[in-house]
Amino acid sequence: MEKLIIEARVNEYAMRKHNPNVPWSSEEIARDAAACREAGASIVHFHARQENGAPCHDAGRYAETIARVHDVCDLLVHPTLGANTLAASKEGRLSHVLEMAKDKRTRPDFAPMDMGSTNIDAYDPVTRRYVTGDQMYLNSTDTLLYFAKEIRAAGLKPCAVAWNITYLRQALAFHEMGLLDDPIYLGLTLTEGKVLAGHPATAAGLDAYLINLPKTVPVVWTVYNYGGNLLNLADKIIAAGGHVAVGLGDHPYTELGAPTNAQLISKFADIARKHGRGVAAPGETRQILRMN
Repeated sequence: MEKLIIEARVNEYAMRKHNPNVPWSSEEIARDAAACREAGASIVHFHARQENGAPCHDAGRYAETIARVHDVCDLLVHPTLGANTLAASKEGRLSHVLEMAKDKRTRPDFAPMDMGSTNIDAYDPVTRRYVTGDQMYLNSTDTLLYFAKEIRAAGLKPCAVAWNITYLRQALAFHEMGLLDDPIYLGLTLTEGKVLAGHPATAAGLDAYLINLPKTVPVVWTVYNYGGNLLNLADKIIAAGGHVAVGLGDHPYTELGAPTNAQLISKFADIARKHGRGVAAPGETRQILRMN
């Protein structure tokens, strides 16, 4: 069985109310990346943030962050395209990634492709009301066709993200059309807490994805749990041959106190070794995903 690919999702849009160790600045993200590499991660996924933690869509901040990561470790880098999908054009959402890819110092290794659209409003079960009512993660088929073409032209690996079965079917269609190369790096999204858009973070929620993965299509699948504890499914994922994408961006892991991203990565690395898999170094991850 392949070694475990651990992708460190270090910050997303998480604040520090529940865990003060969420990195925001370029320097903090790079420091976290180096520590996660030592703990067993081979990929770092990040969102650029302002000094106060607010989202930052500045291309220069993304470039600075990737350059700092490259200075301190050899982790593969997976930046976001951002959640501002309603106001931004498809070209605008990808432009920072394509520009950074031209320079070795700032070049990422991946770009995400969320393979569909969904409502991502937060629901409060206590008050039985939605906290928001107009939040939509919009990824039209035309947008995804553009992403697939441009990401390939830049020599990067797409991470095809599925929030539900319809996203998975779209990813498989893109592979059938020759727009996603073997193997598909497929992120299977589970959600807990206030965001209901993904499959529930249960064995059944994960199995709903897995039973729909065709045996004839090369897929390297990894699992996220946005809003919840992925450790609860770690044994199942790792024993089944999957991979994990985890970090304080998705969940503060207060069940463990106030861990750092590296401490969290270390726990998944230990579970992988328990199952006899070990963890993939960045070069081994490149081989598994057949990257340049």
